[in-house]
Amino acid sequence: METQLDPMKDDLPLMANTSYMLVKHYVLDLDVDFKSKIIEGSIVLFFETGSQYMKTSRASKEHCHYQFNETCKMGASEPCHIPTISVRTCSSKTEYNDFAVSGKEEEATSDENSNHSNNEQASGISSSKDCCDIENHGNKDFLLILDCCDLSVLKVEEVDVAAVSGIEKFTRPAKPTGVSKKLENLRNQIVHELVTLPADRWKEQLYYFTHCSQAPGCGELLFSTGTWSLEIRKLGVKTPADFPHAIRIWYKTKPEGRSVTWTTDQGGRPCVYTMGSPINNRALFPCQEPPIALSTWQASVRTAAGFVVLMSGENSAEPVQLREGILSWYYYVSMPMPASTFTIAVGCWQEVKQQSFKQTAAIETNTEFSLPSSQTDFRWHEEICGHAEYPCRFQNPAARLQAVIPYRVFAPWCLMEICEEYLLQLIPRCLSAAYATLGTHPFSRLDVLIVPSNFSSLGMA
Repeated sequence: METQLDPMKDDLPLMANTSYMLVKHYVLDLDVDFKSKIIEGSIVLFFETGSQYMKTSRASKEHCHYQFNETCKMGASEPCHIPTISVRTCSSKTEYNDFAVSGKEEEATSDENSNHSNNEQASGISSSKDCCDIENHGNKDFLLILDCCDLSVLKVEEVDVAAVSGIEKFTRPAKPTGVSKKLENLRNQIVHELVTLPADRWKEQLYYFTHCSQAPGCGELLFSTGTWSLEIRKLGVKTPADFPHAIRIWYKTKPEGRSVTWTTDQGGRPCVYTMGSPINNRALFPCQEPPIALSTWQASVRTAAGFVVLMSGENSAEPVQLREGILSWYYYVSMPMPASTFTIAVGCWQEVKQQSFKQTAAIETNTEFSLPSSQTDFRWHEEICGHAEYPCRFQNPAARLQAVIPYRVFAPWCLMEICEEYLLQLIPRCLSAAYATLGTHPFSRLDVLIVPSNFSSLGMA
């Protein structure tokens, strides 16, 4: 039986096997329905083969190659024969519990993995004893495990990224193989080239992520859900390297899901927002939670006209009318971040703006709290980053001089006047103080929302 946890007291289990498959980008396409209190749609995940698997694979091949060479050296005058390697001898005692599971072993793995920390099974096998069998694990299929809770998963499918127009630029000549195998390798190669594009090509990367996410499916994948996980397999696929690197998951949230709160604002109008606790975003979309799982994302969210969609994105989204009574909102981020930092709030918010006669004073206020450029240059000129490559503001001279980043303020209609009177005067002072204390703002913009009084979290990461 799966362990019952109290999210208010216990650590959340880290089920995702990120050592073997690591999400690099999410594309969410969702509809928000206040009548049913459900968020429904799809999410496309773009993967890169995990570093631990690559290390284990290389080490295993080198070890087996060494054994082969030593066998050949045993008799110089004798012909060299390739030894028959026993899988039972070479594989570790763990039997790749989270790496390749089938039948009843899957249930056992789910139960064993339902623990309170990211142990060996939850994070991926890293034993140096795994050898010779890295490419073929008997009859077992590779099992992809994602962190998931309180979701109704409807379908999982592989995405045919090779069908996207213009995607040929991300392909290289492949080694001669079977037609089916060659096409599978081509799709994974495209995803690899796409997720590893240099940071200065992030706009092009985002463009192709969008079009790849809209590509047709090319085969359903088997899946099962547990209390804390979503497990996905493709028949006949034994290793992470051969597993589809772009998959689409169709799903629905549940009204009782613990990642979102359906409530009313201070004016009594319906709204929904992510809490940031107690289970992060696991009940909003299937994801990877271990600390190594940093990814970018983009999201299109549709809702009825009259509602405003806010997200933790880098762009100031403006609604697009799809049809009468339905608006679509689009956000994205180019900085890799944990899935738990994805936030969404949908409600009848209104943007609080300065009256025209106050705008001059507001601009002057923004200027007052800026550091002198000479002092700013001195403080932040030598800033060096050690993170993964992405379009970093710390390397942008203009961003290093920006004491007050662009911001918007949203509130229920009943709080508009008080927010205009007090909050709009306070925010530039807060941003300038943060800049003077901490330096360059990591993000290019900010949205401030006055949340309902029943907001239970101390913050959303």
